[in-house]
Amino acid sequence: MKKEAAIKRIGVFTSGGDAPGMNAAIRAVVRTASYHDLHIYGIECGYEGMINGQIRRLETKDVSNIIHRGGTMLRTARSKEFMTKEGRAIAYENISANDIDGLVAIGGNGTFTGAKIFGKEYGIPIIGIPGTIDNDLYGTDYTIGFDTAVNTAIEAVDRIRDTADSHSRLFFVEVMGRDAGFIALNAGIGSGSGKIFLPEIHTNVEDLFKTLHKAIKRKKLFSLMIVAEGNKSGGAQSLAEQVSAEFANYEPRVTIIGHLQRGGSPTAMDRVLASRLGFHAVEGLMRGKRDVMAGVVNNKIKYTSLKKAISKHKPMNNDLLKMAEILAL
Repeated sequence: MKKEAAIKRIGVFTSGGDAPGMNAAIRAVVRTASYHDLHIYGIECGYEGMINGQIRRLETKDVSNIIHRGGTMLRTARSKEFMTKEGRAIAYENISANDIDGLVAIGGNGTFTGAKIFGKEYGIPIIGIPGTIDNDLYGTDYTIGFDTAVNTAIEAVDRIRDTADSHSRLFFVEVMGRDAGFIALNAGIGSGSGKIFLPEIHTNVEDLFKTLHKAIKRKKLFSLMIVAEGNKSGGAQSLAEQVSAEFANYEPRVTIIGHLQRGGSPTAMDRVLASRLGFHAVEGLMRGKRDVMAGVVNNKIKYTSLKKAISKHKPMNNDLLKMAEILAL
Protein backbone atom coordinates (compact mmCIF):
# COMPACT_ATOMS: atom_id res chain seq x y z
CA MET A 1 0.00 0.00 0.00
CA LYS A 2 1.16 3.51 -0.76
CA LYS A 3 2.07 5.82 2.05
CA GLU A 4 0.40 9.18 2.51
CA ALA A 5 3.31 11.03 0.88
CA ALA A 6 2.97 8.99 -2.31
CA ILE A 7 -0.13 10.87 -3.48
CA LYS A 8 0.83 14.25 -4.90
CA ARG A 9 -1.58 14.87 -7.76
CA ILE A 10 -5.21 13.78 -7.99
CA GLY A 11 -7.48 13.79 -11.00
CA VAL A 12 -11.26 14.02 -10.61
CA PHE A 13 -13.90 13.32 -13.24
CA THR A 14 -17.60 12.63 -13.69
CA SER A 15 -18.81 9.95 -16.06
CA GLY A 16 -22.06 8.42 -17.30
CA GLY A 17 -25.41 9.97 -16.47
CA ASP A 18 -25.30 13.24 -14.53
CA ALA A 19 -26.82 13.47 -11.06
CA PRO A 20 -27.67 16.47 -8.84
CA GLY A 21 -24.91 16.82 -6.27
CA MET A 22 -21.99 15.95 -8.55
CA ASN A 23 -20.79 19.55 -8.35
CA ALA A 24 -20.87 19.41 -4.56
CA ALA A 25 -18.69 16.28 -4.72
CA ILE A 26 -16.21 17.93 -7.09
CA ARG A 27 -16.05 20.94 -4.78
CA ALA A 28 -15.30 18.74 -1.77
CA VAL A 29 -12.58 16.83 -3.64
CA VAL A 30 -10.88 20.02 -4.83
CA ARG A 31 -11.00 21.78 -1.48
CA THR A 32 -9.89 18.74 0.51
CA ALA A 33 -6.98 18.16 -1.86
CA SER A 34 -6.01 21.84 -1.70
CA TYR A 35 -6.11 21.74 2.11
CA HIS A 36 -3.56 18.93 2.03
CA ASP A 37 -1.38 20.82 -0.50
CA LEU A 38 -2.11 18.31 -3.25
CA HIS A 39 -2.40 19.34 -6.86
CA ILE A 40 -5.87 18.64 -8.22
CA TYR A 41 -6.80 18.25 -11.88
CA GLY A 42 -10.24 18.24 -13.45
CA ILE A 43 -10.76 15.79 -16.31
CA GLU A 44 -13.57 17.00 -18.54
CA CYS A 45 -16.12 14.72 -20.20
CA GLY A 46 -15.17 11.61 -18.22
CA TYR A 47 -13.13 8.87 -19.87
CA GLU A 48 -13.60 10.50 -23.26
CA GLY A 49 -11.87 13.62 -21.99
CA MET A 50 -9.14 11.49 -20.44
CA ILE A 51 -8.44 10.07 -23.89
CA ASN A 52 -8.63 13.49 -25.57
CA GLY A 53 -6.36 15.15 -23.02
CA GLN A 54 -9.03 17.49 -21.64
CA ILE A 55 -7.26 17.89 -18.31
CA ARG A 56 -6.81 21.15 -16.41
CA ARG A 57 -5.52 22.28 -13.03
CA LEU A 58 -8.23 23.27 -10.57
CA GLU A 59 -7.95 25.75 -7.73
CA THR A 60 -10.36 26.37 -4.85
CA LYS A 61 -11.76 29.43 -6.63
CA ASP A 62 -12.77 27.24 -9.59
CA VAL A 63 -15.31 25.43 -7.43
CA SER A 64 -16.80 28.50 -5.77
CA ASN A 65 -20.55 28.97 -6.17
CA ILE A 66 -21.24 25.49 -7.59
CA ILE A 67 -22.54 23.52 -4.58
CA HIS A 68 -26.15 24.45 -5.41
CA ARG A 69 -25.93 23.74 -9.14
CA GLY A 70 -27.24 20.62 -10.84
CA GLY A 71 -25.34 18.79 -13.57
CA THR A 72 -21.55 18.71 -13.49
CA MET A 73 -19.09 21.54 -14.14
CA LEU A 74 -16.67 18.96 -15.57
CA ARG A 75 -19.37 17.70 -17.94
CA THR A 76 -19.83 14.03 -18.65
CA ALA A 77 -19.89 11.56 -21.51
CA ARG A 78 -19.95 7.87 -22.31
CA SER A 79 -16.84 6.56 -24.06
CA LYS A 80 -16.81 3.52 -26.33
CA GLU A 81 -13.11 4.06 -27.03
CA PHE A 82 -12.24 3.64 -23.35
CA MET A 83 -13.72 0.15 -23.53
CA THR A 84 -10.76 -0.83 -25.72
CA LYS A 85 -7.19 -1.46 -24.53
CA GLU A 86 -5.95 1.06 -27.07
CA GLY A 87 -8.24 3.75 -25.71
CA ARG A 88 -7.21 3.08 -22.11
CA ALA A 89 -3.54 3.20 -23.12
CA ILE A 90 -4.02 6.70 -24.55
CA ALA A 91 -5.90 7.74 -21.41
CA TYR A 92 -3.03 6.54 -19.24
CA GLU A 93 -0.50 8.43 -21.35
CA ASN A 94 -2.43 11.65 -20.72
CA ILE A 95 -2.74 10.89 -17.00
CA SER A 96 1.00 10.24 -16.80
CA ALA A 97 1.82 13.39 -18.77
CA ASN A 98 0.19 15.39 -15.97
CA ASP A 99 1.93 13.31 -13.26
CA ILE A 100 -1.46 12.31 -11.82
CA ASP A 101 -0.99 9.48 -9.33
CA GLY A 102 -4.53 9.05 -8.00
CA LEU A 103 -8.05 9.35 -9.42
CA VAL A 104 -11.49 10.11 -8.02
CA ALA A 105 -14.24 8.74 -10.28
CA ILE A 106 -17.75 10.10 -9.76
CA GLY A 107 -20.47 8.04 -11.42
CA GLY A 108 -22.35 4.79 -11.42
CA ASN A 109 -22.06 1.20 -12.55
CA GLY A 110 -20.42 1.87 -15.92
CA THR A 111 -18.01 4.40 -14.46
CA PHE A 112 -16.84 1.98 -11.78
CA THR A 113 -16.53 -0.88 -14.25
CA GLY A 114 -14.12 1.22 -16.30
CA ALA A 115 -12.28 2.35 -13.16
CA LYS A 116 -11.81 -1.23 -11.96
CA ILE A 117 -10.27 -2.30 -15.27
CA PHE A 118 -8.13 0.83 -15.60
CA GLY A 119 -6.79 0.55 -12.06
CA LYS A 120 -5.89 -3.10 -12.54
CA GLU A 121 -4.15 -2.53 -15.87
CA TYR A 122 -2.03 0.44 -14.83
CA GLY A 123 -1.83 0.23 -11.05
CA ILE A 124 -3.17 3.73 -10.49
CA PRO A 125 -5.11 4.16 -7.22
CA ILE A 126 -8.77 4.98 -7.85
CA ILE A 127 -11.59 5.72 -5.44
CA GLY A 128 -15.16 5.93 -6.67
CA ILE A 129 -17.91 8.24 -5.47
CA PRO A 130 -21.44 6.90 -6.16
CA GLY A 131 -23.16 9.51 -8.31
CA THR A 132 -26.38 8.15 -9.82
CA ILE A 133 -30.04 8.92 -9.24
CA ASP A 134 -30.90 5.20 -9.39
CA ASN A 135 -29.43 4.42 -5.92
CA ASP A 136 -28.56 0.95 -7.20
CA LEU A 137 -24.93 0.60 -6.08
CA TYR A 138 -24.07 -1.92 -3.39
CA GLY A 139 -22.09 -0.60 -0.44
CA THR A 140 -23.91 2.66 0.23
CA ASP A 141 -27.35 3.42 1.62
CA TYR A 142 -27.73 6.37 -0.72
CA THR A 143 -26.11 7.56 -3.92
CA ILE A 144 -25.63 11.20 -4.87
CA GLY A 145 -28.68 12.52 -6.75
CA PHE A 146 -31.18 9.95 -5.50
CA ASP A 147 -32.82 12.19 -2.89
CA THR A 148 -33.16 15.06 -5.38
CA ALA A 149 -34.68 12.75 -8.01
CA VAL A 150 -37.24 11.41 -5.53
CA ASN A 151 -38.19 14.91 -4.42
CA THR A 152 -38.53 16.04 -8.04
CA ALA A 153 -40.80 13.08 -8.78
CA ILE A 154 -42.95 13.72 -5.69
CA GLU A 155 -43.32 17.39 -6.57
CA ALA A 156 -44.51 16.42 -10.05
CA VAL A 157 -46.94 13.82 -8.66
CA ASP A 158 -48.34 16.36 -6.20
CA ARG A 159 -49.18 18.64 -9.11
CA ILE A 160 -50.70 15.77 -11.07
CA ARG A 161 -52.79 14.86 -8.03
CA ASP A 162 -54.52 18.24 -8.24
CA THR A 163 -55.75 17.65 -11.78
CA ALA A 164 -56.49 13.96 -11.10
CA ASP A 165 -58.72 14.99 -8.22
CA SER A 166 -60.40 17.75 -10.19
CA HIS A 167 -61.30 15.45 -13.07
CA SER A 168 -61.74 12.20 -11.08
CA ARG A 169 -59.17 10.45 -13.24
CA LEU A 170 -56.65 7.66 -13.07
CA PHE A 171 -53.05 8.70 -13.73
CA PHE A 172 -50.05 6.50 -14.45
CA VAL A 173 -46.87 8.40 -13.65
CA GLU A 174 -43.64 6.92 -14.99
CA VAL A 175 -40.37 7.62 -13.19
CA MET A 176 -36.81 6.66 -14.04
CA GLY A 177 -35.43 3.24 -13.12
CA ARG A 178 -34.67 0.76 -15.90
CA ASP A 179 -33.24 -1.89 -13.61
CA ALA A 180 -33.88 -0.56 -10.11
CA GLY A 181 -37.11 0.66 -8.54
CA PHE A 182 -35.76 2.72 -5.65
CA ILE A 183 -37.05 6.01 -7.06
CA ALA A 184 -40.47 4.53 -7.79
CA LEU A 185 -40.80 2.95 -4.34
CA ASN A 186 -39.84 6.06 -2.41
CA ALA A 187 -41.76 8.44 -4.67
CA GLY A 188 -44.79 6.17 -4.45
CA ILE A 189 -44.75 6.10 -0.66
CA GLY A 190 -44.02 9.82 -0.40
CA SER A 191 -46.82 10.79 -2.77
CA GLY A 192 -49.42 8.37 -1.42
CA SER A 193 -49.86 6.47 -4.69
CA GLY A 194 -52.43 3.71 -5.08
CA LYS A 195 -49.96 1.19 -6.50
CA ILE A 196 -46.26 1.01 -7.30
CA PHE A 197 -44.76 -0.98 -10.19
CA LEU A 198 -41.11 -1.99 -9.82
CA PRO A 199 -38.58 -3.80 -12.08
CA GLU A 200 -37.64 -6.13 -9.21
CA ILE A 201 -41.17 -7.41 -8.65
CA HIS A 202 -43.38 -8.89 -11.34
CA THR A 203 -46.87 -7.51 -10.92
CA ASN A 204 -49.70 -9.41 -12.54
CA VAL A 205 -51.95 -6.97 -14.40
CA GLU A 206 -54.91 -8.84 -12.93
CA ASP A 207 -53.80 -7.58 -9.52
CA LEU A 208 -54.03 -4.03 -10.84
CA PHE A 209 -57.55 -4.72 -12.10
CA LYS A 210 -58.53 -6.03 -8.65
CA THR A 211 -57.16 -2.88 -7.05
CA LEU A 212 -59.19 -0.71 -9.41
CA HIS A 213 -62.37 -2.75 -8.83
CA LYS A 214 -61.94 -2.20 -5.09
CA ALA A 215 -61.48 1.52 -5.70
CA ILE A 216 -64.71 1.63 -7.70
CA LYS A 217 -66.63 -0.12 -4.90
CA ARG A 218 -65.23 2.36 -2.39
CA LYS A 219 -66.25 5.17 -4.77
CA LYS A 220 -62.71 6.42 -4.83
CA LEU A 221 -62.82 9.23 -7.33
CA PHE A 222 -59.24 9.18 -8.57
CA SER A 223 -56.07 7.09 -8.41
CA LEU A 224 -52.35 7.61 -8.89
CA MET A 225 -50.06 4.78 -9.97
CA ILE A 226 -46.26 5.09 -9.93
CA VAL A 227 -44.44 3.05 -12.57
CA ALA A 228 -40.68 2.53 -12.87
CA GLU A 229 -39.67 2.67 -16.53
CA GLY A 230 -38.21 -0.85 -16.33
CA ASN A 231 -41.34 -2.45 -14.88
CA LYS A 232 -41.68 -5.97 -16.27
CA SER A 233 -45.46 -5.67 -16.73
CA GLY A 234 -45.00 -2.76 -19.09
CA GLY A 235 -44.40 0.97 -18.88
CA ALA A 236 -46.99 3.55 -17.92
CA GLN A 237 -48.40 3.81 -21.44
CA SER A 238 -48.79 0.04 -21.79
CA LEU A 239 -50.53 -0.27 -18.41
CA ALA A 240 -52.88 2.59 -19.26
CA GLU A 241 -53.86 0.89 -22.50
CA GLN A 242 -54.58 -2.39 -20.71
CA VAL A 243 -56.75 -0.59 -18.16
CA SER A 244 -58.67 1.19 -20.93
CA ALA A 245 -59.43 -2.16 -22.55
CA GLU A 246 -60.67 -3.62 -19.26
CA PHE A 247 -62.63 -0.65 -17.84
CA ALA A 248 -64.98 1.24 -20.10
CA ASN A 249 -65.52 4.06 -17.60
CA TYR A 250 -61.86 4.77 -16.91
CA GLU A 251 -59.98 7.35 -18.97
CA PRO A 252 -56.43 6.84 -17.72
CA ARG A 253 -53.81 9.50 -18.38
CA VAL A 254 -50.06 9.04 -18.61
CA THR A 255 -47.27 11.35 -17.48
CA ILE A 256 -43.63 10.44 -18.05
CA ILE A 257 -41.40 12.62 -15.86
CA GLY A 258 -38.22 11.52 -17.61
CA HIS A 259 -35.02 13.55 -17.44
CA LEU A 260 -36.55 16.21 -15.22
CA GLN A 261 -35.45 13.91 -12.40
CA ARG A 262 -31.79 14.32 -13.31
CA GLY A 263 -31.74 18.09 -13.31
CA GLY A 264 -32.24 20.88 -10.84
CA SER A 265 -30.61 22.08 -7.68
CA PRO A 266 -29.60 19.23 -5.34
CA THR A 267 -31.37 18.85 -2.02
CA ALA A 268 -29.61 19.52 1.26
CA MET A 269 -29.26 15.78 1.78
CA ASP A 270 -27.50 15.31 -1.56
CA ARG A 271 -25.21 18.29 -0.93
CA VAL A 272 -24.14 16.96 2.46
CA LEU A 273 -23.75 13.40 1.16
CA ALA A 274 -21.67 14.55 -1.81
CA SER A 275 -19.48 16.71 0.43
CA ARG A 276 -18.85 13.83 2.84
CA LEU A 277 -17.98 11.38 0.09
CA GLY A 278 -15.75 13.86 -1.76
CA PHE A 279 -13.85 14.59 1.44
CA HIS A 280 -13.39 10.91 2.32
CA ALA A 281 -12.40 9.98 -1.23
CA VAL A 282 -9.35 12.23 -0.97
CA GLU A 283 -8.64 11.14 2.60
CA GLY A 284 -8.89 7.52 1.47
CA LEU A 285 -6.38 7.99 -1.36
CA MET A 286 -3.95 9.59 1.06
CA ARG A 287 -4.27 6.62 3.41
CA GLY A 288 -3.41 4.20 0.62
CA LYS A 289 -6.88 2.96 -0.30
CA ARG A 290 -7.50 1.98 -3.91
CA ASP A 291 -10.04 0.24 -6.12
CA VAL A 292 -12.84 1.07 -3.67
CA MET A 293 -16.00 3.13 -3.55
CA ALA A 294 -16.63 5.55 -0.69
CA GLY A 295 -20.19 5.12 0.59
CA VAL A 296 -22.36 5.75 3.62
CA VAL A 297 -23.82 2.80 5.55
CA ASN A 298 -25.82 3.50 8.71
CA ASN A 299 -24.54 7.09 8.53
CA LYS A 300 -20.91 5.97 8.67
CA ILE A 301 -18.33 6.11 5.88
CA LYS A 302 -17.57 2.70 4.45
CA TYR A 303 -15.18 1.73 1.65
CA THR A 304 -16.43 -1.10 -0.56
CA SER A 305 -14.41 -2.70 -3.35
CA LEU A 306 -15.40 -1.52 -6.81
CA LYS A 307 -15.96 -5.16 -7.74
CA LYS A 308 -18.57 -5.62 -5.00
CA ALA A 309 -20.16 -2.23 -5.65
CA ILE A 310 -20.97 -3.13 -9.24
CA SER A 311 -21.53 -6.88 -8.99
CA LYS A 312 -23.48 -7.41 -5.77
CA HIS A 313 -27.21 -6.87 -5.84
CA LYS A 314 -28.59 -4.07 -3.69
CA PRO A 315 -31.83 -5.45 -2.25
CA MET A 316 -35.09 -3.60 -1.81
CA ASN A 317 -36.15 -2.79 1.74
CA ASN A 318 -38.83 -5.39 2.46
CA ASP A 319 -40.31 -3.27 5.25
CA LEU A 320 -40.86 -0.42 2.79
CA LEU A 321 -42.43 -2.79 0.26
CA LYS A 322 -44.86 -4.15 2.83
CA MET A 323 -45.67 -0.70 4.14
CA ALA A 324 -46.32 0.61 0.63
CA GLU A 325 -48.88 -2.13 0.02
CA ILE A 326 -50.67 -1.51 3.33
CA LEU A 327 -50.76 2.27 3.05
CA ALA A 328 -52.15 2.05 -0.49
CA LEU A 329 -55.29 0.20 0.63
